[in-house]
Amino acid sequence: METFRTESTPKTPSIIFDPAKGKLEIKGRSIPEDSIGFYKKLLDLLEEYAQTCTIPVQVDVMLEYFNTASSVCVLEILKRFEALHQRGIPVVINWHYEEDDDYMRETGDDFQTLLTVPVHLKEIEL
Repeated sequence: METFRTESTPKTPSIIFDPAKGKLEIKGRSIPEDSIGFYKKLLDLLEEYAQTCTIPVQVDVMLEYFNTASSVCVLEILKRFEALHQRGIPVVINWHYEEDDDYMRETGDDFQTLLTVPVHLKEIEL
């Protein structure tokens, strides 16, 4: 499986998913007009990846802001990794947020509650 890359735009985050290294990074703003359409290819790739993954995985989410539709998609992405965690594959999810961004910190807290895989909150100092 090849590395999947999407460049950031003013409305969409950059995404780098390297299956060989077990690394996913989502970074930027996520306010696309069609969140499901934007994240569909990644979700499909993760579904395929989950069937064959045997290596530890690290996910880094570094979103400045995202809308409600994007939050649903990001949660679905994290659930794909939760399935790996439940199979015994080591998964680290890092939720990065700026130190003064209560909304993104609280969203990370909410995801911790909704998932069985640990979500590590990482404050970014400004």
